[in-house]
Amino acid sequence: MKKKDGAFINPIDKDKVADSPHNLPYAHTVGGVQIKPIDKGKTKGRAVTAMYKQTDMQLAQIRKQIELLAHQAKAIQRRIAISEQIYGAEMNFEPLIGFTYHLYERSDGTSVLSMVAPREWGDNPPYRFLATVELLADHTWDVLEEGEEG
Repeated sequence: MKKKDGAFINPIDKDKVADSPHNLPYAHTVGGVQIKPIDKGKTKGRAVTAMYKQTDMQLAQIRKQIELLAHQAKAIQRRIAISEQIYGAEMNFEPLIGFTYHLYERSDGTSVLSMVAPREWGDNPPYRFLATVELLADHTWDVLEEGEEG
């Protein structure tokens, strides 16, 4: 529409027209990109789910590490206990690091460390077999084979 003086008059209401439509937060033409508002609850829900998954995975890893450390601590305690028993036992030789020996118990309850393996005694061993052990570099003993409890 034109005015009498030749100026253009827009027939659309002034409140419905933008001077710079490229700055609008939504598409201003039919072919424009569709912009949808974010569902904040859905976004937060996904973030919380991912957070729990990640922290659960990290806690499981720490749990495994704790179990490994507990297992290692028990193994060290076991080495200490058998080492104390061996150092209290009778031994008629000087044990060497890295060699295998055998711990026995006499009928009177005293222990004896021997180089003779249980199968080398034959059918009638003089002592009750407790363990086959190896002397480690730190002078603790590692149990390689345990005797039957009884």
